[in-house]
Amino acid sequence: MRVATWNVWWRNGDWEARQPAILQALRDIDADIVGLQEMSSRDPDQPAWLREELGYHLVASPDADEDEHALVNAIASRWPIVDAVWHYLDVGDMKPHRTVLRATIDMQGTVLQVYCTHLSHGFDQSDLRRRQLDQIAGMVAAERGDPATSFPPIVLGDLNAVPESDEIRRMTGLSAPAADGLVFTDAWAQIGNGDGATYSAHNPYVVDSAWPERRLDYVLVGWPRPRPQGNPVRGRLFGVGPVRGVVASDHYGVVVELQGPA
Repeated sequence: MRVATWNVWWRNGDWEARQPAILQALRDIDADIVGLQEMSSRDPDQPAWLREELGYHLVASPDADEDEHALVNAIASRWPIVDAVWHYLDVGDMKPHRTVLRATIDMQGTVLQVYCTHLSHGFDQSDLRRRQLDQIAGMVAAERGDPATSFPPIVLGDLNAVPESDEIRRMTGLSAPAADGLVFTDAWAQIGNGDGATYSAHNPYVVDSAWPERRLDYVLVGWPRPRPQGNPVRGRLFGVGPVRGVVASDHYGVVVELQGPA
């Protein structure tokens, strides 16, 4: 099975010119499941557009009536989405605006829990991102099936944190986990080629950035799991090259092939 994550940069830049490039990149990777961040839900309605153009089942958060900025996370799936729920994440004293979205997917008879999120971006907000990931880990731990027999949960997102950060170390078993008995395989760390920078100085939209090149976007697979289900097999970046002269987003996407159900 092929899963992907991508921040598509909302209505920033020349967004009208970027739409065909986004669509072509998603067609090219032909993923079974995609977590998308910074989607526009109004003018244009990107979730509706992708349903029509690519035939995906798709859910988004936050809901339209709570979506002041028309800026949403989404999960698109080749297989039916039988249930979905979302929650606001801790953002301290700011107005709630960061969410985690969960979709329950019927993967040809196998139940799959997929989460999509976009964490706070401040260079100095490591502790806030840690609290946000603690929330997400707690949610996953409460909702996952039996880790000895169930297909492992998958977390997709722009986590705005590098692999060696405190918040990511907590998710990947390099320090004390946020939820007892639950950590995640960072797919790129296991099978990626190169540094996997998704926020890259090679991207024409990343000009004079105060941030260095960074790997900020992740496919995380829950552990423990019934091997080899969910094991990363191969992966690559996408959305890197221009489509008819246009690069699709300020982030590159990550697409990973996982070992499917037994």
